[in-house]
Amino acid sequence: MPIQEGDLVLIQTKDKRFLKRITPGFNINYGKRTLKFEQIVGKEYGSVVEDFYLLKPNLESIILYGFKRKTQIIYPKDAFYIAFKLGIDRNSTVLEFGIGSGALTAVLSQLAGKVIAYEVSQEFYRNALKNWETFGLCKNVEATNMDFSEAEVQEEFFDACFVDVREPWLYLEKVHKVLKKSATCGFLLPTTNQVSQLLKACEGLFGGIEVMEILLRRYKPVHERLRPEDIMVAHTGYLVFGMKIV
Repeated sequence: MPIQEGDLVLIQTKDKRFLKRITPGFNINYGKRTLKFEQIVGKEYGSVVEDFYLLKPNLESIILYGFKRKTQIIYPKDAFYIAFKLGIDRNSTVLEFGIGSGALTAVLSQLAGKVIAYEVSQEFYRNALKNWETFGLCKNVEATNMDFSEAEVQEEFFDACFVDVREPWLYLEKVHKVLKKSATCGFLLPTTNQVSQLLKACEGLFGGIEVMEILLRRYKPVHERLRPEDIMVAHTGYLVFGMKIV
């Protein structure tokens, strides 16, 4: 289907990418080249115009190039693996709290039947809602501007959970109560001392504990001189996963 006014387009030229909504008066100047509105509308996704590639954005590109960030996002390299480890599907109801800018929520939303999310910061909460609204995401997400400790939730209600807060051990007993038996809970923590404290608190509540980090190194896609990028996003956080035991 041809690109229409108001559509999102991922525009790539050489090593630069731009996620743009195509509206009248739109143009991009890069180097000595200019790409204008009238050169895009009516073209098919995948077209090449003046060395600009007009690509259909996927969720990863929307998160990386479109989401407004009030706090560090969970990068796609971690987010998609998290969703895999949680073992969710369209029959799953997932709990998430500490949603930040809403990037992981968007990933969970595409796979789960329903996501129930909590964010204590009003600034972060409003930004996440705006990100989802801008890109038409998270229609199956029920989000609340509240600390999860204050939420009233039915016991053994959730199929999976992910926690991204500074002191997750303070919430463990409540998380344990609201998860179904053997359900997986994941955590993201930036430092090893936080991981150690979490591991100690998980004893007797969660089994099959795993601790890991995911490193992603990209390469320059030039066949004459294939080599790694000069800069990489390395450590973004430690991932901890465990399953509810009783």
